[in-house]
Amino acid sequence: MPTPMAQENRTKVSEFILMSFSSLPTEVQSLLCMTFLIIYLITLMGNSLIILVTLADPMLHSPMYFFLRNLSFLEIGFNLVIVPKMLATLIAQDTTISFLACSVQMYFFFFFGVDECSLLATMAYDRYVAICNPLHYPVIMNQRTCAKLAAASWFPGFPVGIVQIMWLFSFPFCGNKVNHFFCDSPPVLRLVCADTAKFEIYAIVGTVLFVMTPCMLILCSYTRIAAAILKIPSAKGKRKAFSTCSSHLLVVSLFYVSLSLTYFRPKSNNSPESKKLLSLSYTVVTPMLNPIIYSLRNTEVKNALGRTFHKALSLRSYMPWT
Repeated sequence: MPTPMAQENRTKVSEFILMSFSSLPTEVQSLLCMTFLIIYLITLMGNSLIILVTLADPMLHSPMYFFLRNLSFLEIGFNLVIVPKMLATLIAQDTTISFLACSVQMYFFFFFGVDECSLLATMAYDRYVAICNPLHYPVIMNQRTCAKLAAASWFPGFPVGIVQIMWLFSFPFCGNKVNHFFCDSPPVLRLVCADTAKFEIYAIVGTVLFVMTPCMLILCSYTRIAAAILKIPSAKGKRKAFSTCSSHLLVVSLFYVSLSLTYFRPKSNNSPESKKLLSLSYTVVTPMLNPIIYSLRNTEVKNALGRTFHKALSLRSYMPWT
């Protein structure tokens, strides 16, 4: 329950102040700004390239790359929600964010975060069918089924985000300084001067349903995949089967490990500064690494990139000079 002092300190909040990395020296903030800007540009270019290549190359018109294209769209959206405002706080020291903009940023953060969990689980199911039922794979993962699975992966973020922001931003606030570089739920919740017990129970239930359930489905899929790979008699066959899912497994590991370290550590070990650093791993670093992982560890993507660049150079050589 809110204390009498908190009741007295209730104020009408029209904007929030993102503390971001203000505690760091100016030189360090400048260095972070340049680093984040480079990572941001690499993320946009890398994921855009994955989308273009998987659309342009007929060899990549398969369910696996259809879902990879969806993941790249999602990573671009995730980055656009977080990074531009973070760069603004570092470049122009524009630390204010309106009440509406904060709620919109939080909505899309939950929308893309929840949808990424669902999409990673869908991609794991695709790999399960490909390895455990290879003969029936084209029939099971037909175009219509893939479209339905993609739609089902994108849907959960809508209700989760709506309920989250409508409930959280209906609370009265006793301050407006958000100790983070974006409007995340825990630091905004700390500014509330009301009983938030029911909201916190909802947050736990939502985490179990929309974050941990996809994680369990991924674990089940890869348990079955591992069992199927071990039954393959030849070492070459095992390597080939594992190579088809190694990129996805690495992406899943990066995402869930960074998410777990950020949100599931004991509060006594979870200082605001350490949480900011850990949050960078899944909001900034992982979206950059995903296209790199799929490009470097996937022969089909590397070959498709080579073919695409070769076609582009060939077309350029035939263009008349103007």
